Amino acid sequence: MVETAEEVKSQKSKVKSQGLVKPQKLSEIKLSKKPRVSSGIGELDRVLGGGIVPGSVVLLAGEPGIGKSTLLLELVAKTGGLYVSGEESLQQIKLRAERLGVKSDDILFLAETNVDVIVATIKQLSSKIVVVDSIQTLYTEELSGMAGSVGQVRECANCLLKVAKSNGIPVFLIGHITKEGAIAGPKVLEHMVDTVLYIEGERYGSARMLRATKNRFGPTDEVGVFQMTDKGMEEVTNPSALFLAQKAGKTPGSVVVATLEGTRPLLVEIQALVVSTQLAVPRRISQGVDYSRLQMIVAVLTKMLRLPLGGFDIYVNVTGGLKIEEPAADLGIALAIYSSFKNIALPPKTVCFGELGLLGEIREINQSEKRKKEARRLGFVNIISPQNYSSINQVIKVFHNS
Repeated sequence: MVETAEEVKSQKSKVKSQGLVKPQKLSEIKLSKKPRVSSGIGELDRVLGGGIVPGSVVLLAGEPGIGKSTLLLELVAKTGGLYVSGEESLQQIKLRAERLGVKSDDILFLAETNVDVIVATIKQLSSKIVVVDSIQTLYTEELSGMAGSVGQVRECANCLLKVAKSNGIPVFLIGHITKEGAIAGPKVLEHMVDTVLYIEGERYGSARMLRATKNRFGPTDEVGVFQMTDKGMEEVTNPSALFLAQKAGKTPGSVVVATLEGTRPLLVEIQALVVSTQLAVPRRISQGVDYSRLQMIVAVLTKMLRLPLGGFDIYVNVTGGLKIEEPAADLGIALAIYSSFKNIALPPKTVCFGELGLLGEIREINQSEKRKKEARRLGFVNIISPQNYSSINQVIKVFHNS
């Protein structure tokens, strides 16, 4: 049960005082000369669909310490605007800004949790951009609940949404997540905002992936790649080189796969380890790939290649903390398991991609030429793809002959 403030005026009296708004035809609606504004961060623009839309409200979520505040502080430093913090004092923000090398005087900082004061400040300043860190720390005096409660989060987000739409000011909200990985607060919060972004990555690793799960002004399949350093979040213009930076040479169980994140081709390393099990039921552990997909690939290898994998533990990992969801990585996972089981390394400068069917066939995938182009650009000459091989048995024969 959430207590809400009682309306003082009836809906009928509000309509009389404000007057009716005349609907407009599509041809009468005028667009601004700049429908999008660059954020100064290329990877962020890519995920947003080409830039920041004026008047939009963006919700950024992620685990604690993943880099949410760091990324948006760098955003305000490049564009100028208002940074509102409900979690840190002004002195603490300055210490963090100095550590990141932020010296811009175009940023205004405000340590406040009362959303009514924040809205009044936004209207008075007419800032280019507003960042609120975080929405769960705000409250309004119209409600009696504590900050972070369902009613407070919903009402505070509604107040910021109104000021963003009416003044054409883009607002970025930082959101907390629960231990299950969902955004804290009511689900309606995600429905109210225009864009929902997530920062993913291993907390103790350097790679960070920025994804959009909702975007009213662009696609949701793009990904931005960053690297967390002591100077903040740095853009990665060549993600493939980042994920392959620590790849060893000719090693059994290591396979390079050409995957696709949105429209961007990425080359990542998939590692597999196959060892004799000491348990009645062998382990199947995966990091970065779907567990059910791994089970299916193991079953195909057991049936089609007659590998006795029932007595072995199998571990599969995608290096760099990347999560691969598309089936184009099936062939790479299968070859990594086979390579580790036979203790035979793939030929050098080899990359593969393709979907593996239940009958052992290698199926076509989309945008194969883009994957090949990225592989050749990084010096890979041996490409195993559905265009060259039709089944996993055919690949294994060539694999042994080489």
